[in-house]
Order: sequence, then C-alpha cells, then structure tokens
Amino acid sequence: MNLLLDTHILLWAAGMPERLSEEARSLIANADNRVFFSAASIWEITIKNGLDRADFRVDPHLFRRGLLENGYEELPIISSHTLGVSHLPPIHRDPFDRILVAQAEYEGFLLLTGDEMVAKYPGPIKKVP
Repeated sequence: MNLLLDTHILLWAAGMPERLSEEARSLIANADNRVFFSAASIWEITIKNGLDRADFRVDPHLFRRGLLENGYEELPIISSHTLGVSHLPPIHRDPFDRILVAQAEYEGFLLLTGDEMVAKYPGPIKKVP
C-alpha cells in the first residue's frame, strides 16, 4: 500500500515517533508499504518554520534529506493534483491540507492524518491519533 503522510504525522514519524499511535507506527514500519511525503509538506514546513511556529522548528533542507535517506519517497505536486482541489467539498480551508487530500485521491494513496478536519473528507484518508 502507498501511504502519504500528513505534515504533522511526517514530523512526528521523523522526530517524535512516540507521538504516533501504535497503528500509525505499524503502518509506516510495514515493509509492504511505501511511505511518501508531499512537496506540499516541505513547503508548509518551510513557511511555518520561517514564521517561527513552535511545532515546525526543523530545518526543511535537512528534514527533506533525512526523509529521503530513510527511505521515504517524495511526491511532487502536479497540475492534476491542483485541479483535484477544485472538486473537494469546503470542509477545511487550509491549502496544504487540501492539496494533500487531492494528491491522495488522485494517486490512490492512503493519507494518514491526525487532523479531525482532514479526516472528514471522503476518500482514502485514515485518522491515526
């Protein structure tokens, strides 16, 4: 199965795995699953780190390199993903979350999230506390 990690799940998996549920850790560690991060998550981390947000205090350059070195695969943003956002119901306004939902839907990936709002979208989304 192909997993796409929501930005906070990605941050926790890389730096604070104890914050992940057992189910999330198991899915990410399962060798049968491919784990992806979106270019949107790196963009979000870069912006929010620049705003000095406490929950985004990580060097995005080192973070991305570490993800790749640890077997995570990068999912670029393509125009089909951006067009997919137009079909999403108006559940959540966060553009980063909306592109992640659209990417998961378009690619047929399971989006792992800890966000209640994101989990309300229809499609391949699993809330993992």
